Amino acid sequence: MRYRTYALLVSVLVVSLLLLSLGNRGGGARRPGDLIAVVITPLETALTTIHRSAVGVWSAYLVWKSVRRENQALRSEVERLHVRSLQVDETQKENLRLRRLLALRDRLPLSTVAGEVIAKEWGGWVRSVTVNRGRSDGIARLTPAIVPEGLFGRVVEVRARAAVVQLLNDPSSAVAVMVQRTRTAGVAEGDPMGTVRLKFMARDGGIQVGDLVVTSGLGGVFPKGLPVGWVTAVEDRGSALFHYAKLAPVADFARVEEVLLLTGQTGADLFPQFAARPET
Repeated sequence: MRYRTYALLVSVLVVSLLLLSLGNRGGGARRPGDLIAVVITPLETALTTIHRSAVGVWSAYLVWKSVRRENQALRSEVERLHVRSLQVDETQKENLRLRRLLALRDRLPLSTVAGEVIAKEWGGWVRSVTVNRGRSDGIARLTPAIVPEGLFGRVVEVRARAAVVQLLNDPSSAVAVMVQRTRTAGVAEGDPMGTVRLKFMARDGGIQVGDLVVTSGLGGVFPKGLPVGWVTAVEDRGSALFHYAKLAPVADFARVEEVLLLTGQTGADLFPQFAARPET
């Protein structure tokens, strides 16, 4: 055992001397370090490339994830601002409508109650609406309903906290009217096609396209002088005793959202307050 140990040590020293001798020689066979480098270098290069690619992919993923979160946040902010803009626009329009209704109420010599339209009855066109005012608010049947432009309709059904308003274009609606310019009397009634027509006017009344038709006050239901509509066409029926005409209502029935209900006496003459052409 003792000799074997010495032999092993000598062998290691000899191999070491040989390697050192080979490493110090120039030319000839490659050094052991070079041989190792030939094998290791491609492996290291491949590992480095894989590492860099993995780092690049991970970094790109993190950036994409961050950008995606930012895009989602920006999209949510844009939607919130869009909704906010619509709310502000709707509020401005509502304020404008309410200001006009308030101005109308202030200049009328009648008691009024403001009501909001909460339902509409459709039959190809709007024929009646329901407002959020009823018996508890002092509303009675046949109460006139008006808007800043003029006449809107009248109450035909009263409930505890709501009322149904029949519009001028309902076929069963009829209003005593007159031509503002000539004072020619007639009747405005709804048409089965959803329009308003003027009938029973004297042929010598001199009605013309563009004339404003207002309530006459006859019958005691509607105050005198409420704008009803503008004459858009005059029908010539030959030897008939009366003239007939088509009217364009001053109120846009499909778009009205608030009305004034006239709860006071309706005998007042409102002609001075509505002498001017209604705003469009």
